[in-house]
Amino acid sequence: MLPKRHPARQLPTRGTALHVFQTGPRMFPIRDHNPSTGTPYVTWSLIALNVAIYLWMVVALDTGEDLARLYYGWAMIPARITAFENPVSLVSSLFLHGGLFHLAGNMLFLFIFGDNMEEQLGHGGFAGFYVASGVAANLVQLGSEPFSIVPTIGASGAIAGVMGGYLLLFPRARIDILIFLIVFIRLIPVPAWLVLAVWFGMQLLGGIGTDPETGGIAYWAHAGGFAAGLAFAVPLWLRRGGPAFWSRTHGLPPHDPAPPLGRSNIPVVRKRR
Repeated sequence: MLPKRHPARQLPTRGTALHVFQTGPRMFPIRDHNPSTGTPYVTWSLIALNVAIYLWMVVALDTGEDLARLYYGWAMIPARITAFENPVSLVSSLFLHGGLFHLAGNMLFLFIFGDNMEEQLGHGGFAGFYVASGVAANLVQLGSEPFSIVPTIGASGAIAGVMGGYLLLFPRARIDILIFLIVFIRLIPVPAWLVLAVWFGMQLLGGIGTDPETGGIAYWAHAGGFAAGLAFAVPLWLRRGGPAFWSRTHGLPPHDPAPPLGRSNIPVVRKRR
C-alpha cells in the first residue's frame, strides 16, 4: 500500500466511503410520453457498456485489494486531481458503479431521457454532450472537496446533464411516475419540468446538508451536471428559435405522445354480424 502521509496517494479499500452518482431511487419514473423517431445507438451503447463493466467487476474482482486498486486507478479521487494526477478518471469514473441498484437506477434514467436528447443532438453530438456533462459534474464535485480522498463513481453526473438538456427542450413532456402510498401503487403522469425541478432541488438540499467526507450520494456532482447539461443545450435551443421554439411547441415534444401504458394505439375493428 502506498504511504498514507500523502493524501492523494492513499489507496482506498473495500470498506472506504464512496461518492456515487445515483439518480434514484427517491424518484421512480417509468417512462416519458416522448418516443424518439430514430434508433438511439449511443444511448443503447452507453447502457450496454456500463452493464458490461459492472458485470466484469463482479466476476473479475476477487478481493478488497482488487477493488481498491480499481478505484485508485479509475475512480475520480479529488485529492489526486488536485495534485495533477490521473485526469483520465474524470471520464473513466462515469462507467463504474458500486452495486446493482446503483447501476439499475442510473440506466433507467438514461433509457428514459437519453433517446430524445440523442435525437436532437445527433449521435456524435450526444456522445460529446454526455461526456462533457459528466466531466463538468466531476469538476463541481472536485470544487466542493478538492482534497478529499473519497472516490467518486457513477454515470449520473452525465445523466443529470442529459436531464438538464431535456428540461430546456421538452419542459411539458409527460413523465409517468410510480407513487407508493402504503399498500397502494399508482402511476401518475406529471410534466417533465416538475419532475426535474424537484429532483434538482433535492440535489441542492442534499449537498448543503451532507458532510462530503462521509461518502454517500455525490449531490454536488448531480447539481453541477444538471446545470452544465442545461447550459450545453442552450445553443441548440437558440438554433431552434429560443423562446419562439417554446411558443411553437408549447414545451411539448414535436410528435404525438406515446399511448398510455396498458393501452394499444392499434384501432379496434369490430366484426359485422
